[in-house]
Amino acid sequence: MSLSVEAINGVEIPQLGFGVYNVKQGKDGVFEKTISEAIKTGYRHFDTARIYGNEEALGREIQNSGIAREDFFLTSKVWTTDLGYAQTQRAFEKSCKKLNTNYLDMYLIHFAGPHYVEAWKAMEKLYTEGKVRVIGVANFEIEHLEHLMKHAKIAPMVNQIETHPEFQQHRLREYMLHHQILHEAWGPLGQGNKSLFENEVLKSIARHHQKTVGQVILRWHLNRDTIVIPKSSNPKRIKENIDILDFHLSDEEMDRIGEMDTGKRYSVNPKGYNVNPIVVSLMKLFLK
Repeated sequence: MSLSVEAINGVEIPQLGFGVYNVKQGKDGVFEKTISEAIKTGYRHFDTARIYGNEEALGREIQNSGIAREDFFLTSKVWTTDLGYAQTQRAFEKSCKKLNTNYLDMYLIHFAGPHYVEAWKAMEKLYTEGKVRVIGVANFEIEHLEHLMKHAKIAPMVNQIETHPEFQQHRLREYMLHHQILHEAWGPLGQGNKSLFENEVLKSIARHHQKTVGQVILRWHLNRDTIVIPKSSNPKRIKENIDILDFHLSDEEMDRIGEMDTGKRYSVNPKGYNVNPIVVSLMKLFLK
């Protein structure tokens, strides 16, 4: 799979990746089988985070694949409890160690929690040292981006945000386009929301192309030049999600999907996001 988008620094990012959030680990080996299947199917862009707790398992499967590290595009994220200059540097090194790599292709600030400006300065240093190829953020609203760029030497190259046909992020997307910040969608399939998959517009378009609703949604994202990281542990879905390069949506079909936007989030609103100090303290203990 060769479809990619170019970051402002010229780095090519595979547009269709594989998310590992909430992919279960356990004695049944589901996580290992899922990653192995994804690699075998053709995925090379994998998105993880410290808070997911599966960096080490992902790194192990990538090493076991026998495919060269440079053929993969690995993303991880610094969690809210690790924000700060020295803390972020340490978190990065820990993530690299777990992923069994000496560099990351992309590193993101997971949320705009306390001290995210100091964390960004650490990420700038990691970038200039060649330890990260692309630096960016996740779940940042316009006010977060504005504040960050007032203090940054390097603007964020990517913003990973909740995006799906019922929550298309038009205002934030236009702002990012103006500032040459790439749009990456998490939850690109609406987290499997039943009402979305039963939408008659999407079902009609899917029938026309002899594709599934999920494939139509992912194609819609690609048509918008959005990076997507769908996740599934179902081998059939894993294959379906990557089999979307043999059809295109017409302008009329894109417009019909565009009319589906209701502004409905399926997850947390990051606007004014903060973390209770007691929660932060408990999470630091848990995440050691």
